[in-house]
Amino acid sequence: MTSSDRTSSPDAIPRLRVRPGNLAEPRGGGDFVLYWMIASRRARWNFALEHAVAWARELGKPLVVLEALRTGYRWASDRLHRFVIDGMRDNARAFEGSGALYYPYVEPEEGAGKGLLEALAERAAVVVTDDYPCFFLPRMVEAAGEKLPVRLEVVDSNGLLPLAAADKVYARAYDFRRFLQKSLAPHLLEMPALNPLAYKELPRLPGLPREVERRWPRAAPELLRGEESLGSLPIDHDVAPVPYRGGMEAGDRRLKSFLEESLDAYGNGRNHPDEDAASGLSPFLHFGHVSTHQVLDRLADREGWSPAEIADSADGKRSGWWGMSASAEAFLDELVTWRELGYNFASRRDDYDEYESLPDWALETLAEHAGDERPHLYDLEELERAETHDELWNAAQRQLRSEGRIQNYLRMLWGKKILHWTPDPETALEIMIQLNNRWAVDGRDPNSYSGIFWVLGRFDRAWGPERPIFGKVRYMTSKSTRSKLRLNGYLERWSA
Repeated sequence: MTSSDRTSSPDAIPRLRVRPGNLAEPRGGGDFVLYWMIASRRARWNFALEHAVAWARELGKPLVVLEALRTGYRWASDRLHRFVIDGMRDNARAFEGSGALYYPYVEPEEGAGKGLLEALAERAAVVVTDDYPCFFLPRMVEAAGEKLPVRLEVVDSNGLLPLAAADKVYARAYDFRRFLQKSLAPHLLEMPALNPLAYKELPRLPGLPREVERRWPRAAPELLRGEESLGSLPIDHDVAPVPYRGGMEAGDRRLKSFLEESLDAYGNGRNHPDEDAASGLSPFLHFGHVSTHQVLDRLADREGWSPAEIADSADGKRSGWWGMSASAEAFLDELVTWRELGYNFASRRDDYDEYESLPDWALETLAEHAGDERPHLYDLEELERAETHDELWNAAQRQLRSEGRIQNYLRMLWGKKILHWTPDPETALEIMIQLNNRWAVDGRDPNSYSGIFWVLGRFDRAWGPERPIFGKVRYMTSKSTRSKLRLNGYLERWSA
């Protein structure tokens, strides 16, 4: 192995999870190892942080953790900023006294943070960052790799299966589930460290160079605690913070509450809005405040389970393979099969968010019915304000605006009706992406794009009978949904 293709120190994390971001060399004379935290925004259960710690130990260097928040990305808002900053508050506490220097930076105006990464990289021995296959992050990491004068390594902490473990794009959940059943078990034995900095003695760095801290001052404690307003930032102030906090600690509490209070009802109750049996973990998973390995570890403790109980089969069935309770297996099918199917697609298709990425059968049938007369037509503003004739759809949209999420089953109906009420499927897609990415805390994520594109046929099959507007794409109505689900309490809460 040459130094240019070297991926880790002797206590390596799984090799499949590390890829070079450039061909520069590690720099023995650097002042510190830099972990540029952009997706796995947590101090625990984090392969990238663990990898950075290993480099720091091998080189005998201090560790600097940079967590920066831009203002100039699309859909930046009080809602998204507050959730990320909540996580910064928890990270500041977690890194305090750890030996690592944690540096949270919130850009005060668009472009103000330009040059910060390069300034730190000039002094770094190695830079480590997160691998994340969605939104603007892949382009940002690629651009950084071209600019940085030092080795950049990109680490995948996204899911239980390393992104590099699959060698193709999977078109159906059934096929991906079969692949998981054949391939996942060995990866379950390669868990990240609960606390990568525990018992690791690293040289301490008292602070960053004065000129760096002066030009790019760290986020004030008052901002991290939520005592300082976001009003001065050039972001969307019409999208207010959600009524729950972000961060590792809130995510950990949400996981504990779900496992203790809701998991038993998950299998039969997750589709019923009145049951409120969903995990509520999606926002925390999206921003990296909770790890899927952490979830599996806690679930295994609850179930008294070990990987030895995995079935020796790969039949693609949704239940029976894990060897857990029915509700636990139903939850894992969502957390692992469906979530990581979206990550597989986004990591291997640059057009994951484009209409043309739909399967050929869906493109064909939607084109055949693009000119069909719509029973109602609503524009973006009417849909955003929940001003339709449909009480159930309006309730789902109000929940999205208020809580940054829609109940699981109703999210599917929400998308299907947008297809039904807009001039053509391309417009429907644009509106779904805009509404979801502006208002949903877990938007801008491979998994949320999976849900949006599933409405138009991705990961699905052709259905009959062929219908107006939908063609062979799966059809859903509010009337049938109301007849199937328990949702009187939901409607009472979210009606006008």
